[in-house]
Amino acid sequence: MMKAIYFNEFGSPVDDFDALQLGEVPLPEIKENEVLVKMVAASINPGDFLFIQNLYPEPKKPVFPQQIGGNYGAGIVTKVGSKVSFKPGTFVTFGYYNTWAEYAAVPAEWLIPLPSDYPIEKAAQFFNLITAWDLLEQSKVQSGQWLALTAGNSSVATMVSQLAKLRGVHVISIVRKTHDHLDLQTLGVSHVIDLSQLSGNIKEPIMEITQNKGLHGLIDAVGGPLSSDLIQSLSFGGQVVIYGNYSSEKFEFHNYDILMNNIGINAYLYQYFLTPPKPEDRKVLQKIIDVTGKAEFQVSIGGMHRLEDFKNAVHGSLHFPEQGKRFFTFPL
Repeated sequence: MMKAIYFNEFGSPVDDFDALQLGEVPLPEIKENEVLVKMVAASINPGDFLFIQNLYPEPKKPVFPQQIGGNYGAGIVTKVGSKVSFKPGTFVTFGYYNTWAEYAAVPAEWLIPLPSDYPIEKAAQFFNLITAWDLLEQSKVQSGQWLALTAGNSSVATMVSQLAKLRGVHVISIVRKTHDHLDLQTLGVSHVIDLSQLSGNIKEPIMEITQNKGLHGLIDAVGGPLSSDLIQSLSFGGQVVIYGNYSSEKFEFHNYDILMNNIGINAYLYQYFLTPPKPEDRKVLQKIIDVTGKAEFQVSIGGMHRLEDFKNAVHGSLHFPEQGKRFFTFPL
């Protein structure tokens, strides 16, 4: 038996997902193509809550009884199936299912091996690092150009800003409110726009900061009127990448705002959400490991919790996301 956080009915953020409970469940049996991973850390993500609400598409649907929560994490391979080449003792990260437990059975194709000394707090949220890398790539912003990030205090945004700085990209971070504990300018941001202090259209400070060059890219997790104004702040050929929707409002623009400026608008759905990494992806994944494994690359940490503290962990993730990413950690 093992400890796990599971649910037997769909939950809601209104009640801090009271459907979740901690208990003993059977240790998973592995198939010939699977490994048994002893979890070291598992991140708590917005997507995990969508899973508990049954908002993910097929095949990512909860299966009752005792559906274990969590989709991302890192751990040590302890047992392998007969058709698996991984060796016991390998440190791995993965996005699959059932990470809020002491052990997880994972098909080997979903695993990404990591160096044994890769920081645990980065391993647990490695798929956020992949997302940050992909978002920057999809924005097509080049060295010397300007990139705007909405939800600038978020974990993904702070990862993007650091990757962007390494490429010589100028970053404008747009936040609802600045926080004393989070110095975005140490995380690659050139300028911060605090919406709580802004009067008027955001286009004016954008054009002032960029010396009327405008934005070459926008990575947006907010939507609503803010997105409308930022789209109108893009230079010719600018790219918009949408990966979230914090606003309950729609954004609007005229066709000419897009057509006459040759603006591209694209969506980003998390890589490896429904399909595992491909062998040809290993080269890029290794680049991400090499860049983010360095001590100077920082990731946000809101708290590390044992499974027994899951109610505080969930509450903090829901209501204080600006404090950083929260994890479940497991004794070795």
